[in-house]
Amino acid sequence: MSYSNNHSDPNQPKQGTRLYNPYQDLHLPSQTLYHLPTSPEYLFTEESVHQRRSWGENLTFYTGSAYLSSSIAGGAAGFFSAFRSFEPTDTLKLKVNRILNSSGHSGRVWGNRVGVVGLIYAGMESGVVAITDRDDVWSSVAAGLGTGAVCRAARGVRSAAVAGALGGLAAGTVVAGKQALKKYAMI
Repeated sequence: MSYSNNHSDPNQPKQGTRLYNPYQDLHLPSQTLYHLPTSPEYLFTEESVHQRRSWGENLTFYTGSAYLSSSIAGGAAGFFSAFRSFEPTDTLKLKVNRILNSSGHSGRVWGNRVGVVGLIYAGMESGVVAITDRDDVWSSVAAGLGTGAVCRAARGVRSAAVAGALGGLAAGTVVAGKQALKKYAMI
């Protein structure tokens, strides 16, 4: 056999042959075989009526995002506090160790503290939405109010009331800002 230097397209049939179509005997239009829906498909009609996250998704989202963002912020704070604690006699190895230890410690502490707040907020919001059957700004404000009050309840009634007011204000601001961003930024 000799080597042929033919640069033809391998997908094109050679003369005297045809391409094999495994679906030819099924008499199905091959264009519609793989048209997938673009909207979610729901198993129960109740799921399609309410367009919101479930309590488990809320729990995962709020706890995880609170932990991640605050551990990054805590790591950055630990990074800068490590620079302030450098001594003139420190070697490079000791400076790197000090940075890693300080960043890791601050990141874990901040992440755990704020992650617990996210966990409490997710539980409060899911409870408020389950009771009122509404997922709006006021549900988030009530959840923020309850979260602030629960987080500071051990420090007294006055501290719980102030923290509850601040939590409600913060939650309302975040939700209203998110809605304004959706409306004006077209995200």
